[in-house]
Amino acid sequence: MYENIKMQAEAAANEICDKAKLKKGNILVIGCSSSEVCGDKIGSNSNLEVAQAVFAGIYKVTQERGLYLAAQCCEHLNRAIIVERAAVPFSEYCNVVPQPKAGGSFGTTAYKTFADPVAVEEIKADAGLDIGDTLIGMHIKKVCVPVRLENNKIGEAHVVAARVRPKFIGGSRAVYNEDLL
Repeated sequence: MYENIKMQAEAAANEICDKAKLKKGNILVIGCSSSEVCGDKIGSNSNLEVAQAVFAGIYKVTQERGLYLAAQCCEHLNRAIIVERAAVPFSEYCNVVPQPKAGGSFGTTAYKTFADPVAVEEIKADAGLDIGDTLIGMHIKKVCVPVRLENNKIGEAHVVAARVRPKFIGGSRAVYNEDLL
């Protein structure tokens, strides 16, 4: 079961990275309800082993691509973000260590795995995966646009993906740089 969850997470992460055209140093934010992955209601059955499997699949992809993974905590920590300090060198840090029932199993796994983890109140990521309808939009740069994934399930959880695009300036007569889209 855990290996299958890891493979599904890896496939979804690779797909969003490709479709969002993420580059080295970009940030991928992940919200993950391990309860939803197990088929339960969000926040009702935090499962550390399931979160570890999801994290392992996604972390593998971000490491191979030179990306930063930002793990969104649950609402008990006001959806704070756990990230490597190097990704947010000028941010103000929060003094908190997530736990499975206060921060979520995914955030806990990130904190225990990262080399130099910090918690921040917010981040502006370049793309994201929302695993189990955790609402990651507050942590994605403007302009956030949906990405339809073929790999849109991890376990029993619905996966929604998003990427950013530059703001359009100048109206209908403007010429846009297609490489940025």
